[in-house]
Amino acid sequence: MNLTNMYQRPGFLLRRSHQISAAMFENACAGVGLTQAQYGALTVLASEPGIDQSRLARALAFDKVTVLRVLRGLEERGLVAREVSASSRRQMAVQLTAAGKRLLKKAEAPVHEAYEQLMAPLNEAQRKQLIGLLQTLTDSLGDQARAAFVPLQHG
Repeated sequence: MNLTNMYQRPGFLLRRSHQISAAMFENACAGVGLTQAQYGALTVLASEPGIDQSRLARALAFDKVTVLRVLRGLEERGLVAREVSASSRRQMAVQLTAAGKRLLKKAEAPVHEAYEQLMAPLNEAQRKQLIGLLQTLTDSLGDQARAAFVPLQHG
């Protein structure tokens, strides 16, 4: 395989796109001190207060080690609180603190800025096409992932 072929492979382009997306997100959110993983966790917790760590991990497609690392960092900053779940003593329930709610609200503008910056090269039709294609890939091949993804259902 020559370099041109390698540089045009979906895996290479997806990895490179993720690097760019992460850098844009972290640059835009530097003022609020959030990574994509932390923002994702805070967003799920705002939507599902008291969720257990296992469901949180699945809702973000994280493995257990990653979700624990993210939660520890957020807990150290006073943004989330963990306690033994009322439904299962073997599970930890997690919720946002008041500080976590404030930070999530403060992050709205920089998160939107990062999204717009990332999508700026694409017109509206291309944006929809990109999201549709990525959704098709992840829906069709999700069983190949190392971490399960179980989206939360909201009516």
